[in-house]
Amino acid sequence: MCTRENETRKQSFRFKSEEIILAVKMIEKLEKTIEVVYYLMNHEEEESFVLLLMKADNVNLKKIVEDEKRDTDIFFEIDKDKSLYAVLCQDTKVDGGYHFAQRIMEQGISQNSTTFYCAEIEVRSTHYSIKKVIFKLIETFIKAQIENKTNEIVYKSLN
Repeated sequence: MCTRENETRKQSFRFKSEEIILAVKMIEKLEKTIEVVYYLMNHEEEESFVLLLMKADNVNLKKIVEDEKRDTDIFFEIDKDKSLYAVLCQDTKVDGGYHFAQRIMEQGISQNSTTFYCAEIEVRSTHYSIKKVIFKLIETFIKAQIENKTNEIVYKSLN
């Protein structure tokens, strides 16, 4: 049996079809909100924001996030069946987002969650396209799952 051409290519990171569908959902749900936050960054005092994507099993993650978030944090239900949620934390730096995610993770673990995945992107500038920010968050989240970084918070900063 001969080897197909795409089997001989080097391995690189690609989104699977399910992940592309996730990206489309996230663009639909997050794009306009990030656009408003970009406006605030360009015209007001807002300096940075953090965008989190998280997933947990055996726990009501939605309730935990709603209980822990501030009034200025914006909560997004991405996929209820998969317990997948995003939070945009306005006027927040990477360490503030990390501590917020850590509180959520600790609550989940205390309520018997065995698997918690979280990716966090800090955005300090509006020179990245909104879609690039969303894609970077998804990429970071997917890599965390591939690398089995369960019960960890994986974070990146976009300067």
